[in-house]
This record gives sequence, C-alpha cells and structure tokens, in this order.
Amino acid sequence: MATHYEHLLKNLDYLKLKHLKLHLDQTLNQATEGNKSIVDILYELTAHEVQMKEASMKIAMVKTAGFPHQKGLDVFDFEFQPSINKQQILDLASLRFIEQKENIVFMGPSGVGKSHLSISIGIIAATQRTSTYFIKCHDLMMNLKKAQVENRLENRLKHYSKYRLLIIDEIGYLPIDGEDAKLFFQLIDRRYEKKSTIFTTNSSFKSWGKIFQDPKIANAIVDRVLHHAKVISIIGDSYRLKRHFEEQEL
Repeated sequence: MATHYEHLLKNLDYLKLKHLKLHLDQTLNQATEGNKSIVDILYELTAHEVQMKEASMKIAMVKTAGFPHQKGLDVFDFEFQPSINKQQILDLASLRFIEQKENIVFMGPSGVGKSHLSISIGIIAATQRTSTYFIKCHDLMMNLKKAQVENRLENRLKHYSKYRLLIIDEIGYLPIDGEDAKLFFQLIDRRYEKKSTIFTTNSSFKSWGKIFQDPKIANAIVDRVLHHAKVISIIGDSYRLKRHFEEQEL
C-alpha cells in the first residue's frame, strides 16, 4: 500500500510542480532537524517553485519578443560613440518611459548602434514581463499588406497594438508607397498615447515625406511619434566598419 509520501510525490508530478518536488526531501530533512513550522516548510517549498516559474516566464517573454540577437547594454561600447549620453540610456533602461507611454527614436547612420540599443532596452522590458515585440519596418509593412489582402487587417493591427513596447527597426531603409503609409499610420495612431514604441531610423524627420511618399500622411505619423518622445541622435562611425578594419589588421 502506497504511503502518504508516495502519494505526495505523485500529486506533485500530476500538478507539474517539479521544482517543489526537487527540494521536498531537503526541506523536510531541515524541518525534522529544527523547529520549522508547517508554514515555514510550505513557504520554502513554494518559493522555489515560484522562483523557477518566474525565470521560465522571463525566458519565454524574451523568446516571444522576436529579437534577432540578445546583446545587452553591458556589451555596448559607449566610448566608441561619445555622442551618446550613457546616463540617458540607463534612464531609458529603467523603463520609466513605458510607464509614461513615451516613444524613443534612435536616429543615425547605419552601424552606429541604433538597433543594439533598442534591442537591449527591449530585452530589459521583456525580462520585467512587459509585453515586447521587435520587428523590422519592411517586415511589418509586408505583414500588414498581406493581412489587408487576406481581409484580416483588423486582427493584425490589434496584434501589433497590444504590446506595451513595440520596436520598429530600420525606418527609411526602403521606401513605403502611399497606400502602405496609410497602414503604418493606422498602427501608430492606435498606439498613440496608449503604448510605447521604439523607432530606429537612418533618416531625419524631414525626409519621412519621401520615405512614405505622402507628405500629409508622413506629417501625421511624425506628429504622433514625436508628441511624447525622446529622440537620440547618434553621430559616429559604424561598429561594423570598425570590426572589419580590426579584422583586416589581424
């Protein structure tokens, strides 16, 4: 006949409390050797389970965000880009801007670290269990266009609107025609003053009229992007060219 202890192990398996089961014997041994109450025992066992579930949730949130890589601020070379105010970036990393529903715009030429900074902040947000999603502007537009053709644009707009932090990378690298610009506007308008968005772009806002090929739509987009935004202009050399020249010297 199975003992209560054996039934307990089966119950833990059934409830998928694998971390609680893992620490069960250790905690029970400590209880028999000391003066721990039942509450203390239950707290210690459940604390292990909660800790591991939180860690698993953070990993899942980062994975779901769709980052192309996971480079944090700890590996960003601020000395190579002196135009960047490190304290300002660290303030953004506090995620205060998300609570205030502000946007961030990283602006500068290719290779200066715009995507790295946006992803680093996004990873911090995801590990804090803030719903986060990263997507390149071209892929975003392709997805919205496809959804419109398939008569499911509303669902796709709702999908991108739900994230507390949306990162749209590489605005301006490829032109967006007037009709597609209207799709982009719909998304920005839905998120306006409700959620935070990080944009990276290699083009000044004056050039967005050419990018979106519709000055009126472009102005409406810029108006909503900048109304509650921090703009970080990066003036410097390309990290990729720096690494290339270093490799050539080896």
